[in-house]
Amino acid sequence: MFKVGVVLALIGLALCSPPVVRTRKEIESFRNFLERTRTENGVRLPKQLLASSKASAWENSGKFEGDIVLDDWQVEAMIQNFAAGRNAYIWPNTKWPEDTIVYEFVEGEFDAAQREAIMNGIRDIEANSCVKFRERLPGEFNYVRLTGTTNGCYASVGYWFDRGPHTLNLGRNSPGVGCFVHGTIVHEILHVIGFFHMHSTHNRDDYVRIEWDNMWFGVEHNFDSYGPHITDNMGLPYEYTSIMHYGPYAFSMNGRPTIVALRSFEGEMGQQERVTDYDWLRLRRHYNCPGGWSKDSIVIESESENEKVIVVENAEQPYKFV
Repeated sequence: MFKVGVVLALIGLALCSPPVVRTRKEIESFRNFLERTRTENGVRLPKQLLASSKASAWENSGKFEGDIVLDDWQVEAMIQNFAAGRNAYIWPNTKWPEDTIVYEFVEGEFDAAQREAIMNGIRDIEANSCVKFRERLPGEFNYVRLTGTTNGCYASVGYWFDRGPHTLNLGRNSPGVGCFVHGTIVHEILHVIGFFHMHSTHNRDDYVRIEWDNMWFGVEHNFDSYGPHITDNMGLPYEYTSIMHYGPYAFSMNGRPTIVALRSFEGEMGQQERVTDYDWLRLRRHYNCPGGWSKDSIVIESESENEKVIVVENAEQPYKFV
């Protein structure tokens, strides 16, 4: 999981018209890829899960990187950067004003148990950060619109002042199943709060190898990574078990891994059962919560030439990487 850069460069890019280094065919292919992620294809999530049974519900939701909803201006900015030979998100500061996410349940979308599962995700975030949530007031322009369309779990990323309704969809299901796994609910809310996926960060190639030959044709851009001027790991290590990490079989066409760890770690890559201590700490640092940047928030327990164990204050267990 990582924070998006805070410099708004979209206007500058539009005015500068960067030189084209990609071929017309490559640019059109990229545009078509992005447009497909924004089109309702009518395929319900259960069918998508059958086609790629080793991937999670959010990875199978048919959007950009699986579950990210793009605005028109984001698509155009990404195409301009691609044409100029850059992999770059061009996003503004994505923090919600006053650290408060405004939301609204669309009437009739969820039953009582589903609403409670979503509220449990919200309460979990509030209990572990300074981020707050409140229901939309009449006439408020920017808010998260909570829907339950059964084509997947997906969301807009971060706050944008001119967006109006921000998307957060959780395909209706029983609590604990599909999009209603607790970790997946928190995953989608963290997108809305302003986070992308861990595997997209600038130093990922030091930690994972992407197996391009094992993925479906046309999904390669879901595995792009972005430079340190765009992404920020908030001073924390790359984390295989982050709630925001792809699983090892994301977009696999043959049942073989598309992401292979280059270092030893404990746990399951891309697990959705629990939000890790580092996930919470990244969130607190992104929103500058009290104590988030305290020198006591991370303690180096032991260190040697080949191994380092880092302990987060009050963590359930240390995260070990070699």
